[in-house]
Amino acid sequence: MIRIPWLVLLLISCESPGSSLSAIRDTKPVFLELEGGPVWQSRNDVRNPGSTGTEFSMVDLIGKGAYAAGRITADWDIDQRHSVRGVIAPLEIVGTGSLKRSTSFAGATFTAGLPTHASYKFSSYRLAYRYTFLHQERWRLRAGGTIFVRDAKIELSQGSLQASDSNIGVVPLINFTAEFFPAKKWRIVAEVDGLAAPQGRALDLSIKSHYDLSDWCSLGFGYRAIEGGVDNDEVYNFAWFQSLVVSLGLRF
Repeated sequence: MIRIPWLVLLLISCESPGSSLSAIRDTKPVFLELEGGPVWQSRNDVRNPGSTGTEFSMVDLIGKGAYAAGRITADWDIDQRHSVRGVIAPLEIVGTGSLKRSTSFAGATFTAGLPTHASYKFSSYRLAYRYTFLHQERWRLRAGGTIFVRDAKIELSQGSLQASDSNIGVVPLINFTAEFFPAKKWRIVAEVDGLAAPQGRALDLSIKSHYDLSDWCSLGFGYRAIEGGVDNDEVYNFAWFQSLVVSLGLRF
């Protein structure tokens, strides 16, 4: 018996005859998006403690990738002006390489040239409010604020030697979203969550095209970049991740 993946079945059902192809923005108020794709780390520099540790590059240690990443986003349009959003975005990369020099990290010293297992976690959970300040036939612009909860952990190990640093923090971000509707079934969406301060910065930027398969289902593809970091006495870490993404959107 040949098993067809559930995603293929769902896409087929999206295109079932008789579905209304009305513009997705004018149909149902809840939009659930499942996103995934390969991610590459273009930069990932670490020093722990930030004031006395040895700086090293996770890119040099385990490579740029690609690694797997994904997220779940839920939007609720309360009315034409007000909306709320929730995001679950796990991100964890692992690999094995060798350090270029003796490295002091999180209270342990790791020897250069030996196999070193590394794990880097930067998962985020978000709750956002957005206000629509422009709503026209071709354009919709929104702005608001995001409560960003980060769940971060960096771990190195060589044989029985292991050291890690973890942190859970809450950061406020500014959100801006621009949507362009070039045709009935298409929309192009550019979004950014970001904020900068003397202690560090955070930026999540994406641009995607969405095609309405039906009045309740859409397919998207595009690009996402996550950049930022922190610099203090406890930890120094600045990273830049780039991802090609595909998504399935469901509207209720």
